[in-house]
Amino acid sequence: MVHKSITKLVAMAFVSFTLAACATDSSSVYGNVSSKQGTVRELVRNVGDRVFFETDSSVLTASARDTLSKQAQWLRSNSNNLVIEGHADERGTRDYNLGLGARRASAVKDFMVSLGVDPSRLSTVSYGKERPVSLCANESCWSKNRRTVSVIR
Repeated sequence: MVHKSITKLVAMAFVSFTLAACATDSSSVYGNVSSKQGTVRELVRNVGDRVFFETDSSVLTASARDTLSKQAQWLRSNSNNLVIEGHADERGTRDYNLGLGARRASAVKDFMVSLGVDPSRLSTVSYGKERPVSLCANESCWSKNRRTVSVIR
């Protein structure tokens, strides 16, 4: 009889703890999720998270340098690190576009480092033509895919 009572008590305690964990605010379980989402939103809306390139080029435009200067300033006031994703449009071979995406990401990283950003806070990856944001076979789509995107890690 005592054994059954203890078993029921343990089972009820387990269920209570499980339900309490489910009801817990996600920020206490996963870190401050809403704060990170706010930081991502701030980067995207107020600073800009992407820059665009001309065809077959990894040369930063004046507009790109302006956005990257804002990103560097933002990094100085935040403890986040960035992954710089390099992308290309659909034209060209897979290997060529992976290389072009890598050159674009490196150009962005090098410029940010020249503005005083610690290189250990920046990493690069190339997706080439594998992750387009716009699909159609004309300049209006291609120009959107020739980009780098800075992602908080």
